[in-house]
Amino acid sequence: MPVVAATVVVATAMIGLRLIYGEDFEGCAVSFESVAAVILEAMQWRASLDKELLELHEKVAEAVDLLSTPPGQHSPDEPGGLLALLGQRLDAIHTITQKLNQTAALIKAQPEDL
Repeated sequence: MPVVAATVVVATAMIGLRLIYGEDFEGCAVSFESVAAVILEAMQWRASLDKELLELHEKVAEAVDLLSTPPGQHSPDEPGGLLALLGQRLDAIHTITQKLNQTAALIKAQPEDL
Protein backbone atom coordinates (compact mmCIF):
# COMPACT_ATOMS: atom_id res chain seq x y z
CA MET A 1 0.00 0.00 0.00
CA PRO A 2 1.38 3.43 -0.89
CA VAL A 3 2.59 5.52 2.05
CA VAL A 4 -0.03 8.23 1.44
CA ALA A 5 -2.88 5.69 1.45
CA ALA A 6 -1.53 4.06 4.60
CA THR A 7 -1.32 7.44 6.31
CA VAL A 8 -4.89 8.29 5.31
CA VAL A 9 -6.20 4.94 6.51
CA VAL A 10 -4.46 5.14 9.89
CA ALA A 11 -5.49 8.79 10.31
CA THR A 12 -9.09 7.86 9.54
CA ALA A 13 -8.95 5.05 12.09
CA MET A 14 -7.53 7.44 14.66
CA ILE A 15 -10.25 10.02 13.99
CA GLY A 16 -12.94 7.37 14.26
CA LEU A 17 -11.63 6.05 17.56
CA ARG A 18 -11.18 9.59 18.86
CA LEU A 19 -14.82 10.33 18.05
CA ILE A 20 -15.91 7.24 19.95
CA TYR A 21 -13.53 7.29 22.92
CA GLY A 22 -12.48 10.93 23.17
CA GLU A 23 -9.07 12.55 22.96
CA ASP A 24 -7.46 10.25 25.53
CA PHE A 25 -8.82 7.00 24.01
CA GLU A 26 -9.73 5.84 27.54
CA GLY A 27 -11.45 2.47 27.41
CA CYS A 28 -10.38 1.77 23.83
CA ALA A 29 -9.57 -1.92 23.47
CA VAL A 30 -8.72 -1.94 19.77
CA SER A 31 -5.65 -0.72 17.93
CA PHE A 32 -5.54 1.85 15.17
CA GLU A 33 -4.17 -0.87 12.94
CA SER A 34 -7.18 -3.19 13.43
CA VAL A 35 -9.61 -0.39 12.61
CA ALA A 36 -7.37 0.72 9.75
CA ALA A 37 -7.53 -2.80 8.28
CA VAL A 38 -11.33 -2.60 8.10
CA ILE A 39 -11.16 0.87 6.53
CA LEU A 40 -8.54 -0.32 4.03
CA GLU A 41 -10.69 -3.27 3.03
CA ALA A 42 -13.63 -0.95 2.35
CA MET A 43 -11.43 1.42 0.36
CA GLN A 44 -10.02 -1.44 -1.71
CA TRP A 45 -13.52 -2.76 -2.41
CA ARG A 46 -14.63 0.68 -3.59
CA ALA A 47 -11.48 1.10 -5.67
CA SER A 48 -12.17 -2.22 -7.41
CA LEU A 49 -15.70 -1.02 -8.28
CA ASP A 50 -14.28 2.24 -9.61
CA LYS A 51 -11.76 0.31 -11.71
CA GLU A 52 -14.48 -1.95 -13.16
CA LEU A 53 -16.59 1.09 -14.03
CA LEU A 54 -13.63 2.78 -15.73
CA GLU A 55 -12.91 -0.39 -17.73
CA LEU A 56 -16.57 -0.52 -18.80
CA HIS A 57 -16.40 3.12 -19.87
CA GLU A 58 -13.26 2.44 -21.92
CA LYS A 59 -14.89 -0.56 -23.64
CA VAL A 60 -18.01 1.45 -24.47
CA ALA A 61 -15.97 4.35 -25.83
CA GLU A 62 -13.89 1.98 -27.95
CA ALA A 63 -16.97 0.20 -29.31
CA VAL A 64 -18.82 3.42 -30.13
CA ASP A 65 -15.68 4.82 -31.79
CA LEU A 66 -15.30 1.67 -33.89
CA LEU A 67 -18.98 1.65 -34.85
CA SER A 68 -18.99 5.35 -35.72
CA THR A 69 -15.99 5.10 -38.07
CA PRO A 70 -17.01 5.57 -41.72
CA PRO A 71 -16.87 2.35 -43.77
CA GLY A 72 -14.19 3.76 -46.09
CA GLN A 73 -13.09 1.68 -49.08
CA HIS A 74 -15.00 -1.39 -47.94
CA SER A 75 -18.45 0.17 -48.19
CA PRO A 76 -21.14 -2.10 -49.61
CA ASP A 77 -21.63 -1.85 -53.38
CA GLU A 78 -25.15 -3.25 -53.63
CA PRO A 79 -28.14 -0.90 -53.44
CA GLY A 80 -29.21 -0.32 -49.88
CA GLY A 81 -26.03 -1.91 -48.55
CA LEU A 82 -24.76 1.26 -46.94
CA LEU A 83 -28.16 1.87 -45.38
CA ALA A 84 -28.16 -1.68 -43.99
CA LEU A 85 -24.63 -1.26 -42.64
CA LEU A 86 -25.53 2.02 -40.94
CA GLY A 87 -28.67 0.43 -39.51
CA GLN A 88 -26.62 -2.45 -38.04
CA ARG A 89 -24.16 -0.02 -36.53
CA LEU A 90 -26.90 2.10 -34.99
CA ASP A 91 -28.52 -1.03 -33.57
CA ALA A 92 -25.17 -2.03 -32.03
CA ILE A 93 -24.69 1.46 -30.55
CA HIS A 94 -28.23 1.30 -29.15
CA THR A 95 -27.52 -2.10 -27.54
CA ILE A 96 -24.28 -0.82 -26.01
CA THR A 97 -25.91 2.30 -24.60
CA GLN A 98 -28.77 0.25 -23.15
CA LYS A 99 -26.28 -1.99 -21.32
CA LEU A 100 -24.40 1.06 -20.10
CA ASN A 101 -27.64 2.63 -18.85
CA GLN A 102 -28.57 -0.60 -17.04
CA THR A 103 -25.18 -0.63 -15.33
CA ALA A 104 -25.55 3.02 -14.35
CA ALA A 105 -29.00 2.29 -12.90
CA LEU A 106 -27.55 -0.54 -10.78
CA ILE A 107 -24.83 1.77 -9.47
CA LYS A 108 -27.33 4.53 -8.71
CA ALA A 109 -29.53 2.03 -6.84
CA GLN A 110 -26.72 1.36 -4.36
CA PRO A 111 -26.89 3.21 -1.07
CA GLU A 112 -25.11 6.57 -1.17
CA ASP A 113 -22.86 5.74 1.76
CA LEU A 114 -21.06 2.84 0.05
